[in-house]
Parts: sequence; C-alpha cells; structure tokens
Amino acid sequence: NPPPHWLQPERRGLSKMEEQRKWPIDIQTSKLLDWLVDRRHCKLKWQNSVLAIREKINRAIQDMPENEEIKLLLSGSYIHYFHCLRIVEILRRTEVSTKNIFGGYSSQRMKDWQEIVSLYEKDNIYLAELSSFLVRNVNYEVPSLKKQISKCQQLQQEYSRKELDYINNAAALREKFFTSCKQFGITGNDVQQELLSLCNDLPSGLDGIAEGTGHLTEALELYGACVEFVCGSVSEPITPLLKHVQIKGNTTVYEWRTGQTPLNIERPVGLKNVLTQQPTEPADTIDWGDDATAGIDQSGGIDWGITVEESTEVNGEKQGADVIDWGDNTSAAVEINVLESGAQGDDGVAKENDALTILENTETRNQFVNELMELQDFLSQRLTEMKEEADILSINQFQTAPAIVQSQDVAKVVTMMSVVRDLVQRLTNVKMRHLFMIHASPRYIDRVTELLQQKLKQAEAVGEKKHLMVKKQQQSLDEQAALEPKLDLLIQRTKELRKLIEADISKRYQNRRVNLMGVIV
Repeated sequence: NPPPHWLQPERRGLSKMEEQRKWPIDIQTSKLLDWLVDRRHCKLKWQNSVLAIREKINRAIQDMPENEEIKLLLSGSYIHYFHCLRIVEILRRTEVSTKNIFGGYSSQRMKDWQEIVSLYEKDNIYLAELSSFLVRNVNYEVPSLKKQISKCQQLQQEYSRKELDYINNAAALREKFFTSCKQFGITGNDVQQELLSLCNDLPSGLDGIAEGTGHLTEALELYGACVEFVCGSVSEPITPLLKHVQIKGNTTVYEWRTGQTPLNIERPVGLKNVLTQQPTEPADTIDWGDDATAGIDQSGGIDWGITVEESTEVNGEKQGADVIDWGDNTSAAVEINVLESGAQGDDGVAKENDALTILENTETRNQFVNELMELQDFLSQRLTEMKEEADILSINQFQTAPAIVQSQDVAKVVTMMSVVRDLVQRLTNVKMRHLFMIHASPRYIDRVTELLQQKLKQAEAVGEKKHLMVKKQQQSLDEQAALEPKLDLLIQRTKELRKLIEADISKRYQNRRVNLMGVIV
C-alpha cells in the first residue's frame, strides 16, 4: 500500500538529501585556505597560533625516547599534526609505566605532545597548516625542483655540445699545424731542429733547381729565335742569368758578376752560425773589458792614459807642454788609396753577398725568377697563338721564320711550359720562401717555430676546455641525481597531504567525496 499522503513530501526531501551526499565537493587547491576560512573551519589569523605550536615542538623533540619509528618521523623536513598523533601513540607504548590509576600520564614527554595535539585541534589549526603545506608544495616547491632538474638537463646538453665543438676545434688546429709542417716538409716532432736541418739541405735543393734548367735549352732557343725573327737584332742579351745558371750551375754571385772563379770564398758569419746556433746563457757578472789593475797608477795616482811631454815642435816651432797638438800638420802628405768595387782590390776573394750563390742572394734570385716568368709568359702566349685557327696572315708571317719556330707543335710547347712552371713553383713555394727568410735572418727561425707551436698550444688550451666541459657535465649530472630523490619524496608527501586533507574535510560533510583540484605534481 502506498504511504499516507502526509509522509510523501518528507520522503522526497530525504531522497534529495541522499542525492546531495553523493555529489563530490570540488575545491581549487590555490583557493583552499580561503575556502576553509570562508566556511568558518579555520580562523583568519591562524598563523600566530602555529608559531607558538612550532616552538613547543622544537622543545619537545629535544627529549625523545630511543625508537626507530620516532627517528624516522623526526627525520622529515617538517613535522605536522598527523606526525604528532603518531608520536603520541608510540609514547603510549613506551611511557606505559608512567600511567596512573586515573588514565593519565606522569611523563613530561607525553604531557608535552598531548598539549601540542590539543593546540593543533583548537580552531582546526592543523587543517590550515596542512593546507598551507599543500599549497606551497604545489605552487612553489615542486615547480622549483622541476625547474632545477630541467636546468641541469639543459646544462648537460650545452656542455655536451661545447665539448663536441672543442674536440672539433682542437682537431682543426692540429690539422692546421700538421698542414703547415707539411708545407715546410717537416714532421713537427721537433720544429726548430727540423727547420735547421732543412736549412742544411737548402744548398743541395738550390743546386737541384739549377740542374733543372738544363731542360730549358730548347725553350730558350725558341724564345731567342722568335725575338730575333720579330725584333731583328737585339742589343741586350736575353735571359742572361738563366743561361749562366744553365751552363755553369748555381755559382757564386762573384763569378756571375766578374766572370772569374773566386780563389777563396768568405761567407758571412751569420750564415755559418745558422745550423750551430745555441741558446746563450746570461753571465753571472758583467765583463767591462778592462783588467782589475788597468788604469791604476801603482804610485797612488790614477793613470788616465794621457802623457804630457816636455815640449813639442809643430811646424818647426817649439811649444810648451800646455799646448795641445791637434794633429793638423799641413806639411804631412796625406795619401788616400781608393779601391774600386768589383774584382779590383779583392785579390779574387768573394766576400759578403758576393760569396753567396746566385739562388741564395735575394737580388740575383729575384732576377732568376723574373727571367723564368718571362720565359713562361712567352710560352703561354705562343701556345695561345698556336691553338688559334690558322689564317692566311699568320701563315704568310711565319713562312720565313727559323726552322725551330716552324717545327714546334702544341705538345712540345706544353711540355716546355710545364718544365718552366715546375721550376718557378719549386723556387717560390711556401717552404722555400720561409727557408730564404731563415737564410737571410737566423732569428726568423724562432718566429716560425713560435708560429707553428702556437697552433699546438691553442689546440692544448682547447683540449683543456673540453676536459672542463666534461667536468661540468659530470657536476650537473651529480646535481640532477641529488635533486631527483628530493623531488620524488616531495611528490610523495604532497600526495599524502592531499589524501589527509580530503579525508578530514570529507568527515565534516558527512563523508562526501572531496576533490582537491589543480594538484599537479
């Protein structure tokens, strides 16, 4: 039978309340404290009471029994209300001997912690404190640790990239060093000594270049024939130095200038010491070049090296001791012998620059290279003319040319030009230029050695930076490894706080489900 009509509205009200109990309570975590204060669960100035409770906790933990669980609870970064409840439960077991007949405890430890729990429960201060912990962890602590870990990961990537860059830069610098050494023709193990050895081999290398001019006979004859055919008789000789080297080899400048073989060769002293130069050590004392007793008169006076005669006679007149003889005797005949430069007055001895070979001397070497370039340009122009299509004018022009001009073909001229170009390259490459600089100035070898070793020093410096990046990368890894357990522990405690707060609020609202929104950890 249906219930009486006066009970039906009441049943509808009960069913509506039951439905409301099933509705969850959603609270935004960032507004949790405001929600608790607005619903009068906590007071607005709850922080002042928390400060007093924290002071009592700090005093209470100074006197605690030996218990592993209590040590584990106190090892946390911050003790809250539920930790205090657990400590009281443990003290009920450890302080059971102090319990009196009225159910109370005479132990001061138990009294202190029971007082702390009661202060927490007054005005629900513990709920406000737990909510503040949760908000701080969600908004600040967890994001801060995540940001630090992310920064460590970024630093690791940056250090790894820099390490790779430093490795590549060091390899590039070493490659430049070995490339430069290869240009010099050395291995780079002992730069200075190897350069000195190259200077020792320089004369034989120059002699080899001079011998190579023996293959230019046909090219020189072709050049001379073309010049005579086009210009007629020529007053000045064509490539005289090149022909001299071709016939007589790399002779001294003296022989090239005078046409005579020197009887004796006195090379400059600086060139003799290039291969035997040794670092000089500073002397402990300064040698002034005078003897210890020089200039001291044994009779007690100082000998200034000046003698005064009784009398002097100048131009037939006697002078006193106080007259200075200026040495301008006009009666004395002055004879001046002037030696002409060249072969006269040197007795067949080649000295200074004349003692150098043609390819060692800068001036004659430049002339030699110029004549080679002149011959190369002629052959290049002649090759261009021969490759062009023959016309009637060119055929008629070379009908009366010498046989050597008419008998040449493109292949022969190309061969001649390759020989000339090879000689120019051998004499003007980087290695020879530096060797000539060292030959001209022995100190230049120190500069070259320093320039080459500087690249190695730069490579070593970059290598040290690479090791520094590896060290910093490891430090960042260690820092990340130390932060990750802290983050995991903080996330775990934050989840525990969330469950505790949701359970406590749910009890206040007839066990309705409570959801704290925005707790992203």
